[in-house]
Amino acid sequence: MLETSARLLRLLSLLQAHREWSGADLADRLGVTPRTIRRDVDRLRELGYPVNASPGTGGGYQLGAGAELPPLLLDDEEAVAVAVGLHTAAGQGIEGIGETSVRALAKLEQVLPNRLRRRVSALNSFTVPMLRGQQRSTVDASVLTELANACRDSERLRFEYRDHGGSSTRRTVEPHRLVCTERRWYLVAWDVERGDWRTFRADRITPKPPHGPRFTPRTPPAEDLAAYVSKGVSIGVYTARAVIRLRTSADRAARAIGPSDGVLEAIDDTTCLLRTGAAGLDVMVIHVLLMGVDFEVVEPQELNDHIRTLRDRLSRALP
Repeated sequence: MLETSARLLRLLSLLQAHREWSGADLADRLGVTPRTIRRDVDRLRELGYPVNASPGTGGGYQLGAGAELPPLLLDDEEAVAVAVGLHTAAGQGIEGIGETSVRALAKLEQVLPNRLRRRVSALNSFTVPMLRGQQRSTVDASVLTELANACRDSERLRFEYRDHGGSSTRRTVEPHRLVCTERRWYLVAWDVERGDWRTFRADRITPKPPHGPRFTPRTPPAEDLAAYVSKGVSIGVYTARAVIRLRTSADRAARAIGPSDGVLEAIDDTTCLLRTGAAGLDVMVIHVLLMGVDFEVVEPQELNDHIRTLRDRLSRALP
């Protein structure tokens, strides 16, 4: 009995982690026969878990939204509270828990009954957050969960993408991961038509289903995807780039420089390197000056020349 209960929990976990499984795949994962899988699915249904089955060679099992929440999980009030909390954490990009919140929200919404979905939607629609500091880009949580589901299921994603200038293009990608900063969400994906890895701002994505087909995940463009995205959005998109030595520790510099502003590299306890980009040299100089620390330009020489020009101009402005 204990072995059967443990197997049921493993089966439920697999169903929650993927949109659809074939009976053969589940049997292989759990080390049992397809007939045992059918019996275990029946037991889950008896317990209140809405497991849907589609017939045929291309069919399989899928955890659906039921009339009632699965027992021993959450009651209605708890489910609404958790869903709203996850929605808030996901939408505002709270550092450290944002991506986890999206994954959890995707699982919860998959089995949330319609009556509770309406309550959650009402609370989210008529609640206005008051944020501190720099305004964050807003992303609909339903878009984030759709992106997360496509990443989870290795399913091609179709969407309309707005660039910085407001122009829109249609994209078909193989989504890999969502990466979040305090202010923004990014999708790392293989662009099918361009044949290369791309980073997309999630707030500029408008999904255009139907999605699919499924694909075999590729080797990601970097082991550290957070660093990969940080480098791309803070340096790669700009024509003016620089390496600057800051006379402060990397930890202190990180309080003023976010992942979308530059890439920091510690040298010692009192010095670090900043690799950054900007729309122009004027913007870059102002950006570094506002940090309030001593610095020196490692490269390019054009930035040093520009600082001298600005120094002379400021000197002439003094009485």
